[in-house]
Amino acid sequence: MISSAGSTALGPSIVDIVTDDGSLSAAHARRMMQPGASGRDLADAVHAFCSLHGTAPSIVALAGAAIADAGVRMWLGDAALAFDQERERLIALTVAIGPIPSTPGQTEATTTIIGQRHALATLARSDRLGCATGAALAFLADWQRIRPMFDAAAERAGTPIAPSTLPRLADIARIADRAATTPAAERAMRFGAQQLVAQHRGLWHLLDARASARTD
Repeated sequence: MISSAGSTALGPSIVDIVTDDGSLSAAHARRMMQPGASGRDLADAVHAFCSLHGTAPSIVALAGAAIADAGVRMWLGDAALAFDQERERLIALTVAIGPIPSTPGQTEATTTIIGQRHALATLARSDRLGCATGAALAFLADWQRIRPMFDAAAERAGTPIAPSTLPRLADIARIADRAATTPAAERAMRFGAQQLVAQHRGLWHLLDARASARTD
């Protein structure tokens, strides 16, 4: 377990939250990681995640703006710059992979994703100490888990994307441990992480329902 002086040793718990309840806990997300994943389903997922996370500033940048600890703030700033590169690649991939697959209920799906985007922005701007940090770190960890889907989609589209420069899971755990300076901050970080993974899980459930609607 990674720990530091005065810390509540939250670090591994952020990663555990993502492992247990993040994107890969959704069956549809796991299907998108398989070699035989549907091209239409992949395209739908790429468009959805671009709609959710393709605008600036990212949840990482928003969370880092209000951090008091200079070391954590600098770390999140670097992570935000790395995600800016990810976002640019995601936008390019969204163009390369083609239009959103025709699916019943498109207007409702768009409205749902807009609502999720608003909820995540609110979470990232939370003034509850630790909440935004937990959300940002869970986002970075969950993105690492789902990035192979983007790699697969890029290969299908004939536009391979560059390797990720995002922080490794061990680094995410380490900085989470540093940021969890009090029991209250630890609880808030857990809450922020849980809210982030709940939003991602909700998106995967939406994508699963859309895939079913296209095949019925």
